[in-house]
Order: sequence, then C-alpha cells, then structure tokens
Amino acid sequence: MFTVRVRAQPPAPARSADRWADAGLVSGEAVELDVRAARLGSRVLALLIDLLVQVVLAAALSAGLSLLLLFLPTAIVDAALTGALQTVLLVLVLVGYPVLMERFVGGRTIGKLAVGLRVVRADGGPVGVGQSLTRALVGVAVEWPGLVLPLLSWVASVTVMLTDPRGRRLGDLVAGTMVVHTRGAAVWRPVPLAVPALLGWAHTLDLTRLDDGLALAARQYLGRVHQLVEPERARLGRELWAEVGAVITPPPPWAAPESVYLAAVLAERHRRAVDRLRRTRGVAAMLWPELTTSPVAAPPPAAPPPAATAPAATAPAATAPAATAPATTAPAATAPALAVPTQPDPVRAQPAPVDAEHPAG
Repeated sequence: MFTVRVRAQPPAPARSADRWADAGLVSGEAVELDVRAARLGSRVLALLIDLLVQVVLAAALSAGLSLLLLFLPTAIVDAALTGALQTVLLVLVLVGYPVLMERFVGGRTIGKLAVGLRVVRADGGPVGVGQSLTRALVGVAVEWPGLVLPLLSWVASVTVMLTDPRGRRLGDLVAGTMVVHTRGAAVWRPVPLAVPALLGWAHTLDLTRLDDGLALAARQYLGRVHQLVEPERARLGRELWAEVGAVITPPPPWAAPESVYLAAVLAERHRRAVDRLRRTRGVAAMLWPELTTSPVAAPPPAAPPPAATAPAATAPAATAPAATAPATTAPAATAPALAVPTQPDPVRAQPAPVDAEHPAG
C-alpha cells in the first residue's frame, strides 16, 4: 500500500482575503473549515435575482388582492382597508420571503441558490428563524430598500461589507450571521498527457509490476499538483517517482521533472488498457454477434423446418388404403416415428409387422 507523508504546509499569507478558507469557521474538533466568505459581488448578484423574484411575487399578490377587494362588500372597502392590505403585502414580500426561504431551504433564498450562497451563524451553525427575521428587518430599514435615510444607509452598508473581514453587512452584524459559499472555486484540471519525446520510451515500458494502488496515487498527485505548494510538491513528486521507477523498466532516457515521467507512464498504461478492452470486445463480437447488433437490424433466425424423418414415418401410411387397415391402427403405426425421430432404422423396419397383421388379400 502506498503511504503519503505530508508535512504541515507553510504559514498562510498575512491577509485573510488571499486565503481560501477565509470564513474563519472552526469545527467542534478545532479544525478550520475550508469555506469561503461571500463578498460584495456575489451577494449583489444574489440580491438582484431575489429582487426579480420579489417583483414577480408582489405582482401576483397584488392581482390576488385586487380580486379580493372586488368580492368584498362595498361598504367595508375604504382607503384604510386598502392601505392595510397593501402594507401586509409589502411586509410579506420584503420580510416574509427571505425569512420563510431561509427557514425552509436551509439558509438560502432563490438568489442564493442560483449563486451558491448560504446564510449561517457566525460559528457555522444553521441560521434560526429569529436571526433570519433580524437580518430581514435590518435590511429593509437601513440597507435595501432602506426606509431610513436611503442613500446614506446604502453607502454605510457597502462600506461595512468592504471593510469587514468576512464580508458581512449590517444585518449580519446585528443578527450574528454571515454568508458563505457552498461551491468550491477549484478549477478542474485534466492529467497532463505524455510529452511527444517520451512516447517511444513509454511504448517499451514493462508495467506488469505497477499495481493499481500506486497508479492511483500518481493519478491523484497529477490531478492536484496545482494545489500543492513548494517544497512539498517537489518532494512528493520525487517520492512517487522513486516508487514508480522501481517497478518499471527501462529507465527514462533523459532527465526531466518527475511529473513528466509520471504522466508518460500513466498515459501508456491507459493506452494499453484501452487496447485490451478493444480486443476483448472484438472477440466477444465474433463469439456472440448478437451483443453488438441491434434486434431490429438483425432479427432472430427463423424456426427450423420439421424433422427430416417425417416422410419416412408416413411411408407406411401410404399403403393403408390397399391394406384396408382400420382407422385405429394408424396412430400405432406412426407412434414409434414420433417417439424416436432421430433413429430412422426402427422406423424403416416397422412396415413388415404392419403387413403381417393385415395381409393384402
């Protein structure tokens, strides 16, 4: 089994904004969680999506409210009732929407779901109803739409988000919450292919002693080499190549980085596996063609014709009119031919006993 020994990485950069796990969340086992805090750009994008949803929701509720007022008696419909219903509608859209969504969708609204954000407590736990309500009320009052000094509150909110290490807004500071990313920002990178100069050497390799565990370790190293830091990246590459080079022959023709050797070995191993699979499928296609053909293109073969011994079995029946044999004797004459269709000799020998029992004159 391949064992990887990894030392602690060098200290993280001084600025927390340059780190991946900049949310500062720590689990109960005192392990820092690899989570990013949401910044101004992603949160504004989520807010714009939520605003579009709220506009559609407000239009639908307004249509329903208009229908309700039409069916109410004219005596009770006045400006006070209309204003009260409009206020309730506004509260439902601006406060009820985020609170209910964060309560039942795990701290996410539709905009946060689209962008990949989630509201959590400052310690990383799930957000509660009281905290969601506090965030919504503070947001409506001093952030968006900002009922108290709109322009000044907008500037203050943006300033707080830009200066806070976790990108929190005023509602987060009051409620004790924060917004984090739920999706990783790592870029998928394929395994490097073999360089053309090593293809000839790779074709001559003996890979019989390269087991799956060691090949998987090399594959994972090449897939994550861009995430490692020096000098650990070079040291781990040297250790992996030392183990791989000890089980393959011949040695490489010229000096190159260890990752180049590993990529050439894995590419050749993959090529040989594809060739073996192609040959196996070719043999299976010859032995069992139905596996590689469609039932519509290749219908099943027709049923075989009746047994070839049927005419021989009916030969004695041709003499039945001349012999004036009773009708009950015909099945007895043909029964042996049906019971033993693959033995023609006893069938041919049966006309003599039939003629003996019923002489012709």
